Amino acid sequence: MNPSELGRRIKEARLAKKLTQSDVAGTFITRNMLSQIESGAANPSLKTLEYLTSVLDIPIQALMPDGKSEENCGNLDDPLLQKLLNCKRLYSEGEYPKTVRAAEELKDSKLSDEAFAITARSYIAMAEQAEKGGDLSTAADYANRAYEMADKGIYASRDIKTVSALLMNRIAENLGK
Repeated sequence: MNPSELGRRIKEARLAKKLTQSDVAGTFITRNMLSQIESGAANPSLKTLEYLTSVLDIPIQALMPDGKSEENCGNLDDPLLQKLLNCKRLYSEGEYPKTVRAAEELKDSKLSDEAFAITARSYIAMAEQAEKGGDLSTAADYANRAYEMADKGIYASRDIKTVSALLMNRIAENLGK
């Protein structure tokens, strides 16, 4: 779906609930970002989309063309969709290395954008865990991988890129001590 149509649907859902942009933005995103999303000037990340559907109390399928989940979100029996759902489950359980391995199977598929996004987030979590464990070299490697993944696909994230750059900087400082 193009950003303009997605933004229009988000705005319609917000207005149907009689909420202001500030009400919906809360502390998760800025009101300005929500305005850009609603106007089609910005594409929300998967995490932001999940947040918006939660605040608006609507299923994500409501934002898809015609609001038909099976037609637009795919068949739940689809092996690719099952692999993505497995990646999400592994990620939510904190199984980051397994998430990265599972996402590898999606990188050359129609779900590659989602694979890149979940892989980048997994690498950030793995880098933070390695840093806490004192393995700074491994932490730096994971942070660098997250940095590289953050630019890929439609869910490219400056936030992940910034977090990974800051993490690499902090690790470099600790390695220098």
